[in-house]
Amino acid sequence: MNPVLPNPSSRGGLLRPALTLFVALSVLTGLLYPLASTGLSGWLFPDQASGSLIARDGQPVGSRLIGQHFSDPGYFWGRPSATAPMAYNAAASGGSNLGPTNPALSEAVTQRAQALRAADPDNRAPVPADLVTASGSGLDPHISPAAAAYQVERVARARGLAPERVRALVTEHTHTPWPAVLGEPAVNVLTLNLALDAATTTR
Repeated sequence: MNPVLPNPSSRGGLLRPALTLFVALSVLTGLLYPLASTGLSGWLFPDQASGSLIARDGQPVGSRLIGQHFSDPGYFWGRPSATAPMAYNAAASGGSNLGPTNPALSEAVTQRAQALRAADPDNRAPVPADLVTASGSGLDPHISPAAAAYQVERVARARGLAPERVRALVTEHTHTPWPAVLGEPAVNVLTLNLALDAATTTR
């Protein structure tokens, strides 16, 4: 029994619908769908779609979603970042992957605790863990209320503000998820520091 071979003259008829389908799907999934989803998200959630950027005097100064490095005593310090080659590098998001028995992790935690102690020598309270350990993403823009409370006296002294005023700002910038099962209360370091700048300017 001889096999039935396709007629060479019919190959053009098979190729044309295949190419038509390829072009149609490319336009639909590669052009129309991205344009529609981008436009819809920008209309419904303009802040989130643009990166949750924070502006001051009309200029973007950061994002609510990505931490920044602060070392001045007059600012609240955020959670350490383990990203490389620079801190809070969104292109290299990730943790250090150092285990709890790794000497490098112990050394890093010790150095961070010493820096906090050096900036506020009179503070004898235990250093909150999130001020000396990096998050899994390395980009965390938040600290715990306890980590913010630990820094209040130092920031107030450096700014010449009453500690009660600084504590009030911390409370104003503490976000509590609803419902509570979605997470713990947290303080956005960038928005808190911007509020500090405004309070210092207008006092």
